[in-house]
Amino acid sequence: MTKIAIIDYGLGNLRSVIRGLEKAGAQAVITCDADEIASADGLVLPGVGAFHEGMDQLGPLKETVLDITRKVPLLGICLGMQMLMETSEEHGIHKGLGLIPGCVRRFPRVHGQKVPHMGWNSLTITKTDHPLFAGFGPDEYVYFVHSYYADTTPDNTLTSTHYICPFASSVGKDTTFGVQFHPEKSGAVGLRLLNNFIGMC
Repeated sequence: MTKIAIIDYGLGNLRSVIRGLEKAGAQAVITCDADEIASADGLVLPGVGAFHEGMDQLGPLKETVLDITRKVPLLGICLGMQMLMETSEEHGIHKGLGLIPGCVRRFPRVHGQKVPHMGWNSLTITKTDHPLFAGFGPDEYVYFVHSYYADTTPDNTLTSTHYICPFASSVGKDTTFGVQFHPEKSGAVGLRLLNNFIGMC
């Protein structure tokens, strides 16, 4: 059975993530142990909260994550996806893991449009042959909660979504992937994505 390490750095809805991965067929473990992370077939970096807090909390595990992702796939979820980027503008300029080119930006203020972007919204799949989205239809709906979004290049954009402005709702480069939405809260569609990720590990 595929072993997935969910990186525990003090931020994130870890219990719902582990339930989602187990339901999708993985042996999942929540851990902050570098050796256990290194022995996994794949990594999940979840997270909720502010970007700089996430990077600070990740602390000594940062080098472990950067090293292991050269060997096994990594999936960032919500804040975890944003931390994959080079920089963020949330509460000042902060450096991310730099695994995906780009910057995390706040949604612009538009009259009548609430921030955070919260609730169900559709995915437009821009990389139709990508294995992470195998079996997905043209307009699948997933669950979002976020005030900031990843601004990256088309080459690294796997899906896009529109709320106030178009944004990358999932990203990928080499064996590193990220989703801005919560697959563990997105019903059968989210379960399919987790199952696809497990299959890539």
